[in-house]
Formats: sequence, structure tokens, C-alpha cells
Amino acid sequence: MENNYLKNLSSLILATLFISTFGVLGKYIAMPSEVIIWFRSAFAMIFLYAFCKYKKININVIHLKTHIPLIISSLFMAAHWVTYFYALKLSNVALGMLSLFTFPVITALLEPLFLKSKFNPTHLVLGIMVLIGVSILAPEFNIESSNVKGILFGLFSALCYSIRILILKQYVNNYHGSMLMFYQTTVITVVLFPVLFFMDISGFQSQFPYLLLLALLTTAVGHSLMVHSLKFFSASTATIISSIQPVFGIIIAIIVVDEIPSKNNIWRKMCENIGNYFKVGRLIHCPAQGR
Repeated sequence: MENNYLKNLSSLILATLFISTFGVLGKYIAMPSEVIIWFRSAFAMIFLYAFCKYKKININVIHLKTHIPLIISSLFMAAHWVTYFYALKLSNVALGMLSLFTFPVITALLEPLFLKSKFNPTHLVLGIMVLIGVSILAPEFNIESSNVKGILFGLFSALCYSIRILILKQYVNNYHGSMLMFYQTTVITVVLFPVLFFMDISGFQSQFPYLLLLALLTTAVGHSLMVHSLKFFSASTATIISSIQPVFGIIIAIIVVDEIPSKNNIWRKMCENIGNYFKVGRLIHCPAQGR
């Protein structure tokens, strides 16, 4: 039992590591956000289809009524990716990431509504603390401010990601994580296909290797492992653990592109995650059965 739990926890941390490659790979891709997301989804869809066929994983949806929630979750995933890009563009990387990484608290607050789990009053207190923290980031709430717009896009991106996780959580016992990600990338590829006709794709050939890695490592491997982990952890626990992404992102940036952040930035990232570790302290010692 303990060995299985450690294996599942390791898989979740590995998923977080792969998803964290997004920051470094994104540095090498200079294309419109929607175009990047389309290529990311299209290539990931191909990788996931090949993997499912190789592993003989059923990619068919068993119940027709399941199509609607899975399509909705895919649209929320697409909205999450697009709005996160705009959050980074309108403000800066620090504000964009800080506003996005409110998703663990948002997930914890919404989990009782989606999964009929018991409400934890601590989550409400944490939610209020997060709102106060975000308000400090933008002391002058002016809708015309680029930073405020970036924070709002980041918060909306976090909300979309949380809803998508909570929808998928209801189906991970019936479908393999790779199948669910194949379904999502297929929907996103179809929905965003029109962007190829009115947005610039001229940089595709020179950036093809990085798009391929983004699709394989970050999306096909990372997000599939993340979805699969929802079978063994509650949605709130999984998102809290996955919030160590900024730490992994810094380490990967140092190793791959020799990008060493300032001491202040490192300290801020450590402070962000210390709170999450204390919060998850008790949660990671018990699997999600009954949660």
C-alpha cells in the first residue's frame, strides 16, 4: 500500500516536472499564442494516439452523455492556455505566474460543488488570503492598467484550469489519463484550426523542434501523467502538489539556458511554495479514497 502510494506521488511530481518545461521551451517559440497552442495540441494528439494504440488503450467514449462534459473540459483547457499567454504578455512573467498559481486554492474552494466533498473552512480563509495577496500585486485597481489586465487574465486562466481538473476528476476511474488527454487535444485542435488561416505561421519551420518538444514532453507526457494522478489523489491535493512548478521551472532554466534568477526572485518562489507544502503536509499522507 505504502509502495503504491509513493509510486503515485512520484508520478504526480514527475508530471509536474514535465509540465514545468513549458517556460524554457516557450522562450524559443515566437509565434502567436493561438498558433502555438494549435500546433502543441495537434502534435500532442498524434503522440497520444500512437501511444494509446501501442498500449492498446481504448480511445472510445463508453457513454454518449460523457461527450458533453469532456468537450466542455477541453474548451476550458484551451481557454486556460490562451488566457495564460495573454496574462504573461499584458503584465510580466512574475505577475502572470503568481495570478495563475492561485488555481490550487480555487480548486479547493470549488471541489465541494463539483464532487460533493466536504467543505473545509480553511480553504475559505486561504482564498481570502490569496485575494489579499493579488490585490497587493495591483494596488491601484485600474482596468486600463496593463498589469491589472494581466492579473485578471491570470486569475481567469486559473479558474479555467481548476474547472477543467474538477470535470476530468469525475472520469479518471473510467478512462485512462492518456485517453482523456487525447480527447482534449483533439477537441482543441479542431476548435483552434481556423487560426491557421488568419494568423502568422511563418516561423513554423525554424521553431518546429521546440513545438515538437512542447507537444511531447509538456503536453502528451506531463499533462497525461497529471490527469492520471487524479485517480489516486483528490483534485485539491493534486493541484497543491503541482504548484511546485515554478521551482522546477527555475531549476530547468538554470540547467538548460543558464538563466539564473536574482536572489529576490528565488526567495519569492520559495515563500510561495512553503505555504503550499505546509498545507499539503497532511494531505499527501493519505490517498484520495473517500475524498
